[in-house]
Amino acid sequence: MNLTAPAVLLSTTSLLLLAYTNRFLAISALVRDLSAKHRENPQRVLSAQIKSLLQRINLIRDMQALGVLSLLFVVLSMFLIFTESQKPAQIIFGCGLVLLMISLSLSTYEIYISTHALNIELKGLEDLKQEE
Repeated sequence: MNLTAPAVLLSTTSLLLLAYTNRFLAISALVRDLSAKHRENPQRVLSAQIKSLLQRINLIRDMQALGVLSLLFVVLSMFLIFTESQKPAQIIFGCGLVLLMISLSLSTYEIYISTHALNIELKGLEDLKQEE
């Protein structure tokens, strides 16, 4: 095993963590906004949206943690390659890949939940149209 695969995964994981952070920040801002609206005018739709968004925030937190662990394992495998410890490097790199796969699986689930949140929003719009 050479440094190429871990080096590529290192940059890929870094970009993935940036994307996760952007999602986290966007959803956090949305939760703050919806919470303020809910305090002013409590509505079931807002409450359901906030609940869904909080679930997504928790998932993104877990995605980030797994991504960071994956990154640490990749860096450790690069160090082991540097010290010519091939077998441990391969095992640690494999563990890093598994952590990344779990993180990506959670990301897929988070996307599924986000479509649920959009459906709640659309239902709220339909309710408003029926009131008119």
